[in-house]
Amino acid sequence: MKYWLTTIACLWATAGVCAEPPVENSKLSAVLFYQLLLGELNVQAGEPSAGFAIILDAARKTKDEALFQRATELALQSRSGESALQAAKSWQTALPESQEANRYILQILLALNRVEEAGRVLKSSIAALPLQDQAATIGAIPRVFSRVQDKNLAAKVVEQSLSFAIQNPETAATAWTTIGRMKRDAGEIQPAAEAARAGNAANKNAPGPIMLALSLLSVVPNQVQPLITQYMAGDAAPDLRLGYARTLIDLDQMQSAMLQLLQLTQRNPEFAPGWLFLGLLQSDLSQVTEAEYSLKHYLKLSEKTSGSDAAGGLAEAYLALSQIAQKQGKWTLADEWLSRIPNEVDPFKIASRRAALLAQQGRKAEGYKVIEQVKVKTPQEARQKALALSQWLREDKQLTAALETLEKALSQFPTDTDLQSEMAMLCEKLGRFDQMESILRELMKTKPTDAHAFNALGYSLADRKIRLSEARELILQAIQLAPRDPFIQDSLGWLEYRAGNLPEALRILEAAYKMRPDAEIAAHLGEVLWVMGNTEKAGTIWREGLLLKADNDTLLETIKQFKFKP
Repeated sequence: MKYWLTTIACLWATAGVCAEPPVENSKLSAVLFYQLLLGELNVQAGEPSAGFAIILDAARKTKDEALFQRATELALQSRSGESALQAAKSWQTALPESQEANRYILQILLALNRVEEAGRVLKSSIAALPLQDQAATIGAIPRVFSRVQDKNLAAKVVEQSLSFAIQNPETAATAWTTIGRMKRDAGEIQPAAEAARAGNAANKNAPGPIMLALSLLSVVPNQVQPLITQYMAGDAAPDLRLGYARTLIDLDQMQSAMLQLLQLTQRNPEFAPGWLFLGLLQSDLSQVTEAEYSLKHYLKLSEKTSGSDAAGGLAEAYLALSQIAQKQGKWTLADEWLSRIPNEVDPFKIASRRAALLAQQGRKAEGYKVIEQVKVKTPQEARQKALALSQWLREDKQLTAALETLEKALSQFPTDTDLQSEMAMLCEKLGRFDQMESILRELMKTKPTDAHAFNALGYSLADRKIRLSEARELILQAIQLAPRDPFIQDSLGWLEYRAGNLPEALRILEAAYKMRPDAEIAAHLGEVLWVMGNTEKAGTIWREGLLLKADNDTLLETIKQFKFKP
């Protein structure tokens, strides 16, 4: 029976005539053979529903799995969910051991939004599997249920379906992880954290509950941090420890991330990604010598690997090494590192770095041409190019040209939030504060969970020393959305300074600068220190800021304002 499709294909190829049957010992009777042929000819003639009925009848007579699958797919092709469900259930009845039949039934029920019924099928399907196969199936459930619109109902149904799995020590950790993922996706954060803890309690060595906990760290840190800390104190898998470090970086907990990466590279010295992220973080924190060592060690280890991930890692390492050489004034070496970047890597990233390198050498016109000459193939690349050109022109103080570039791009992509954010920054530079505020307030509505628009408007008001109460509300809203962002903390510190609260401004800015050494934060912290009479320390901070980014406008203007000579 497994050769029936080949037989039909032969018949199609010869306009319905095949001189010699190619199949030996076929289970097809002559009547059944022509029945299948008729069904497929109906499909070819644009009548899949008629073909479905004929092939389903043949499937029931032969109990052949391939025929049941073909009938089910024909019903789906006809957009008849009920017929597809009928075929799949007939398939299950005829072949009760078929996991493929159960898979089709589950997916069809979900497509028909019969979620509770799907849950019952899910439970019986998993229970019928050998124990050693159950965990993998349980782990795939969130993906299967991802298209269900009612996420809370989906989470409830899945939890009920896995009631037996959480009782079995072999599957409990995976089941709790899946339940937690479903609850997290439904916005039930507290129950998701409880599921992570229950999964860890079921199996202290299972990585699933810890991965779930990491995804919740930014929203309920007090609930999941003890669990993560205890797990990481042991011999965590390299990928999991790296995931923790990356999560900490996203949360701007740089020193904690550094400790995890140092521990990772010490315990797993052959794990190349650990060295890459360690080097990138060290570079970001201006630990130049250490960063060079880590990145070069990564390059040495990466010689043993290949593929798209390896190409992306190489690009990041070469970019970072180029930037380090650039800061040291080693222009030729910086360009050499850039030239090693694989061709398949984002051309805009390479062009932007090469342009910045040329600009620092006083060759700004050449830098602009490097970006301008990047060829685009898709609308997305065109948007990226416009954004890169505008940023370049804005930083080069060619504000009118930047405005023309942005306006043209926004006419093509009017709802693009990145272009809108860039327009807001440009409007501020041009003194168009009303237009800037209008754009930022629209972004707050479009992306209410994104802290940057709130912070940008709050900082602008504080910097101009107007509507300080409103500025405080906006910045505090941004902090609520991103409590560990050092640049938002910088905005709050600058607001306190503008409001005359110098001690509080100093406390906040020192903490922000410790969290993220940055030229702009250095400018603000140095100014507060200078005004408070600590000119020596202010000078030290400003010099550090110049080492971080010598061409930062805010820092240069601040130094000029106080007539400081580095």
